[in-house]
Amino acid sequence: MKPELPENVRVRFCPSPTGTPHVGMVRTALFNWAEARHTGGTLVFRIEDTDAVRDSEESYNQIIDALKWLGIDWDEGIEVGGPDGPYRQSERGEFYKEAARKLLEAGYAYESFSTPEETAARNVAAGRPKEFGYDGYDRTLTEEQKAAFRAEGRKPAIRIKMPDEDIVFDDLIRGRIEFKAGSVPDYVIVRPNGDPLYTLTNPVDDAMMNINVVLRGEDLLPSTPRQIVLYQYLIKLGIARQMPLFGHMPYVMGEGNKKLSKRDPESNLFLHRENGFIKEGLLNYLALLGWSISPDNDIFSMEEMVEAFDVRDVKANPAHFDLKKAISINAEHIRMLEPQDFLNRSVPYLFKEGLVSADNWDALTEWEQEVLTKAAPLVQSRVRLLGEVGGMVGSLLSTEEYIAPDKDAVKQLKDSSADVLDAAIAACENISDDGWTTDNLHETLTDVLVEKGGYKPRLAFGPVRVAMSGRRVSPPLFESMEIVGKDISVARLKGLREHLAEIRG
Repeated sequence: MKPELPENVRVRFCPSPTGTPHVGMVRTALFNWAEARHTGGTLVFRIEDTDAVRDSEESYNQIIDALKWLGIDWDEGIEVGGPDGPYRQSERGEFYKEAARKLLEAGYAYESFSTPEETAARNVAAGRPKEFGYDGYDRTLTEEQKAAFRAEGRKPAIRIKMPDEDIVFDDLIRGRIEFKAGSVPDYVIVRPNGDPLYTLTNPVDDAMMNINVVLRGEDLLPSTPRQIVLYQYLIKLGIARQMPLFGHMPYVMGEGNKKLSKRDPESNLFLHRENGFIKEGLLNYLALLGWSISPDNDIFSMEEMVEAFDVRDVKANPAHFDLKKAISINAEHIRMLEPQDFLNRSVPYLFKEGLVSADNWDALTEWEQEVLTKAAPLVQSRVRLLGEVGGMVGSLLSTEEYIAPDKDAVKQLKDSSADVLDAAIAACENISDDGWTTDNLHETLTDVLVEKGGYKPRLAFGPVRVAMSGRRVSPPLFESMEIVGKDISVARLKGLREHLAEIRG
């Protein structure tokens, strides 16, 4: 049975800044955000940065950048403040020391002097595998024994006492989950050097920030019984008000039915942005990794997701990251953009490719704006990623009189190409400047090449398309010729004709 949600939902997103933001992390942020927005609850954003070796400020800034780009906002936490700050764990050390002290004094935790080698040796001596785990040896140490260890220069870790009883909870996604008594050993919350571990910092922060719904990845499920027990102790100590509800989201799988790794290219959020995913398309696809808005609808806005989302509808089965489907969904969202919005978002990609003079629409030249405005309706419905726009409009923005065709385009140049180009050149030269329109170009070249020349449309217009764009796939041909203008269009036809022999080898 899946439990009811609390009246005032408080969820959190608490990543560690240990690398480039990845799609699994963003999916977690998205589902927490959607639950908070759907219920009118609160999303708290904090950073778990107590790992001095792995954490980096660069990664921290990338996480902020990722959330802001995607439009995932939060109510309390980093940058916006709130009543329970600070919101970086590296600044909350005193809270963890105080919690550990209270746990020790109340007898819910104890000092542990055993080394990993000693624990392994005891396991072997008892006929258990040496990897069996910690055996509770230090639970019953006397003060004299502790003093003897300290005299040797040893410093203790602090471990939580796990109760000798089953631990059962109702997961928001998976239903009832049970961990048998004795299956989870006493675990460390503070290292011998005094550094608090995730096993302490995460629940203490959740408790102090009154988090009542914890939505996180399936990989953290094994730690849940530990957190439940610690929460029971924190409640008794007055540090926590209630036990939160837990929901464990399914793994995101990659190629070959393996869990998607941070190192997999499909996992890299910024690589998707560089390739031209828009936030609406990427968020829509990430929402489908474990959830759906309805059986027959894969395309929806974030407003529609918020309206429909309930974490209890998330599926427990692993979700597969399908890049082709993600791109297809992105294409749908690109088509839904207002034309000017599409252009505004495309310009940075065009600038990066050196096709325009500035990285924002307002700074472009009047001529660049004019060409792109005319090109938008021709291109917007044909690209799947903003990174493909340059390949479609590059020839329209170019004043080159000859564009060397790429290999794929050369394959379109058949034996009849020379005659086709000669006829096209002659026909185009006879069109007046006033008559250089899409409709007239279509009518004239169809008459000359198809009706009178007897060429099939593919053979008739293929060479002309290659001459105009250098590509096999381009915006509609006659519209492109009108945008480029007569002089350059005729020059490109002649240029291809002149290079035809050497191109075809």
